[in-house]
Amino acid sequence: MQRTLIPIGPRQVLGFCLAISAFELLTYMASDLVMPAMLGVTRELQADARHVPHAFNLYLLGGVCLQWLIGPLSDQWGRRRMLLIGCALFAAACAAAFVSQSIAAFNLLRLLQGMGIGFVVAVSYPALQEVFCEADAVRLMALLGNIALLSPLIGPLLGVVLLQWMSWRELFLSLGVAALLVWLGLFVWMPETIGMTRRDGHRQAPIEFSWQQTWQRYRALLGNRRFLAASLALGLMSLPLIAWIGLAPLLLMQLLDLTPVQYGLWQIPIFTAVIAGNLILDRLLPTYSLPRIIRLALWPFCTGLLALIGCALFGVGLAPVVASLSVYAVGLGMSNAALYRLALFASDDSKGLVSALVGMLSIALMGLGGGLIATIGGGARLELFALCAAFSGLMCLPLLQGLLTSRNRAAACDQ
Repeated sequence: MQRTLIPIGPRQVLGFCLAISAFELLTYMASDLVMPAMLGVTRELQADARHVPHAFNLYLLGGVCLQWLIGPLSDQWGRRRMLLIGCALFAAACAAAFVSQSIAAFNLLRLLQGMGIGFVVAVSYPALQEVFCEADAVRLMALLGNIALLSPLIGPLLGVVLLQWMSWRELFLSLGVAALLVWLGLFVWMPETIGMTRRDGHRQAPIEFSWQQTWQRYRALLGNRRFLAASLALGLMSLPLIAWIGLAPLLLMQLLDLTPVQYGLWQIPIFTAVIAGNLILDRLLPTYSLPRIIRLALWPFCTGLLALIGCALFGVGLAPVVASLSVYAVGLGMSNAALYRLALFASDDSKGLVSALVGMLSIALMGLGGGLIATIGGGARLELFALCAAFSGLMCLPLLQGLLTSRNRAAACDQ
C-alpha cells in the first residue's frame, strides 16, 4: 500500500483500518446475527411474521435518516468526533434491545441501530478517501465490502450456534458490548482528516454548517446527472441481494420448512461469490480504469439476473435460484466499490456531504425496494421473488449506460 495522504504512522494506519472494519462488521452483524431468531422474536413479542422483513427494511432506512445531517456536520466538526458519536449511539441502541417488550419498541430500536450504517457511510468512507490515494482507497473499500459480507456469510450460522446458549436479547446485549470495545479502538486509533495538512501541502479546512447552504449544496448535487446516475445505480445493483437477505428467512424457513442451519448454509454460495468479485476487482485495479472494470462486471451481473428470470418462469426450485444469485453476486462484488468512487468524485463538493447523499439515495432505494418486494408477496413465493429481484437489478442498466458514456465524453474532451 502506498504512502498515506496525511502524516500518520503505520501502526495508526493499521489500528484505524481495523477499527473501521470492526465497526462496519458490527453494524451488519446487528442484522444478520439475529435473522435466524426473527421468527422467534415475533412469537415472543406476539407479532405477525410480516415484521421479519419489515424490521430488516427499517434497519436499512435507519441508515438514511440522519445521513443528510451527519455528513455536513462531519465536514465542520471532523470525521473522528462524529464517528465516535455514531458508535456510541449504535452501542446504546443494541444494548437497549435487551429490555424491549413490544414489536413497536423493537422496530424503533432497529431504526436507531440502522443509523450506525449512516455513520459508516457518511463519515468513515470519506475518511478513508481522505487518508489514502485513489487505488488504495478503492482497494480498502473493496476490503471493507468483504468484511461486511462476512456478516451475512457467517452471521446466520453464527447466530444459530449462539442461540443454542443465549437468547436473542442476550445477542443484542453482546453486540452492544462489542460496539463499546470498538468505540475504544476508534478513540485510540482514528486520525482526524478535517483541518489536517496533507503531505502535498493542501489543507482540508472545516466547512461551517449552515441550513441554507446545506440545502443549496444538496440541491446542486441532485441536479448533477452523473452523481445521481451513479448513486441510484448503486442502490439498484444491490437491491436483489438486499431483498434476498430480508426475505430469505421467510422463503427458506417458513415457506420451504428448512432448519436454521440449512438456512445459514444456503447463504454461503451467494456471499462467497460477492467476496470473489471483490478479489477480482483488486486484481484488475492496477491495469484497468474504473469504468472499464464496471463494464466487465456487467457480464456476470446481467447473466445472473437473466438466469434468475429463467428460474422464475420455469419454476426450477431453490438450487438454481441460489446459483443465479451467486453469478450476479460476482458482478456486484466487482463493481460496487468502483461505482461508489465514481459517485463520490462526480462532484467537487465536500466528501462528507457527497457521501451522505450517496448513502441516502442508495440505501433508501434498497430499503424501499426491498419493502415493496415483500409487500407484493416476494416472501411467499420463490418464483415471484426471483422475478422481482431480477427486474429491479436490471433497472440499473440505463443509468450505468448514461454514466459511463458521459464519463467517456468527459475524458475525450480532457485529451
